[in-house]
Amino acid sequence: MQKLTILGATGSIGASTLKVVEQNPEHFAVVALAAGSNVEKMQQLCEKWQPQYAVMASAEAAQRLQRLLVSSSPQTQVLAGEEAMCYVASLDEVDCAMAAIVGAAGLLPTMAAVQAGKRILLANKEALVMSGQLFIDEVAKSGAQLLPVDSEHNAIFQCLPQAVQTNLGRCDLAMHGINHILLTGSGGPFRYTDVAALESVTPEQAIAHPNWSMGRKISVDSATMMNKGLEYIEAKWLFNASKEQLKVIIHPQSVIHSMVQYIDGSVLAQMGEPDMVTPIALTLSYPERIPTNVKPLDFSQVGELTFIQPDFARYPCLELAMDACYLGQQATTALNAANEITVQAFLEHQLKFTDIARINERVLNRICQQSSAHHVDNLESLLELDKIARAFAVEAIRECVR
Repeated sequence: MQKLTILGATGSIGASTLKVVEQNPEHFAVVALAAGSNVEKMQQLCEKWQPQYAVMASAEAAQRLQRLLVSSSPQTQVLAGEEAMCYVASLDEVDCAMAAIVGAAGLLPTMAAVQAGKRILLANKEALVMSGQLFIDEVAKSGAQLLPVDSEHNAIFQCLPQAVQTNLGRCDLAMHGINHILLTGSGGPFRYTDVAALESVTPEQAIAHPNWSMGRKISVDSATMMNKGLEYIEAKWLFNASKEQLKVIIHPQSVIHSMVQYIDGSVLAQMGEPDMVTPIALTLSYPERIPTNVKPLDFSQVGELTFIQPDFARYPCLELAMDACYLGQQATTALNAANEITVQAFLEHQLKFTDIARINERVLNRICQQSSAHHVDNLESLLELDKIARAFAVEAIRECVR
């Protein structure tokens, strides 16, 4: 029986995680749920799962939740804030932490679980994007077990030898006969849209992903392919991949979730329906497999599988991320911070779709030009850089909308 803390319980990954738990009650128990501001959804989850702890991002949200749970879940202790999220992520009785808080907000709770030596189900790619080597070093130091949840990284993981799977972040791909990692992406809703028309894309159009059901922010990131760029950075750290060993390919059908190419010419691919329950179930049960209700692929119905080289004129955010990946930690930390600000501004109709990449690039260049002033050798300095990059992005947005 594995005892779980779910960070990001009210989001889509949290929902899929609880679906796996519900299907396998003899294997898993929920100790703590943590979320941002969705009090009504958290109330429903607490009433159903009766966790020992429920954590909301703000004190106001926690107070509202507490009032709602007085009669329906009286034994649930309601807490608030980042410190409380770190606390439930590192509880002695917890074996496993699902790290699914979107964005930079997930870094500290995820790191707390790492430092406590937990099994980390990593759905928050920003944690590695922001902290890179520091994160990998903490995993090694604490003895935590790191398992990737993102469908692409999970697919790569499944196609790797066990010796690599059990040494993430410090593996030697070449020593195990691996030539390339092929990171696939759907290309989002605008892969066939005329590039000139992208300037007029609305938030409603951008969040309408053709294959996956995701939150608003990650859906926009998929449309710009920044999501794939962040995954590229995450893959670099997870699999200790050089620039030559890591490639991106667009695969519109999202049937092949990623591939690994070996030196003998073999290519191993992980395939399946586009449902996050599959990778979540694997990380929860690894090295075993457990049943899910995800239907198997019907190859008679799959049809054509196509592959396209990414067009950087269409996806400048992808190119930015791939370039930042090997410029140093300050570059990826800054790019992630800027992107969170610009995507939110776009969703609030303050920016054009194409302004996202323009402002991200402006912030990235500004931080890189000042790289000697930014020493990112500990968590505090990374968070300070994150704050600076966000301020630069806000400033650039103000100039853009004047």
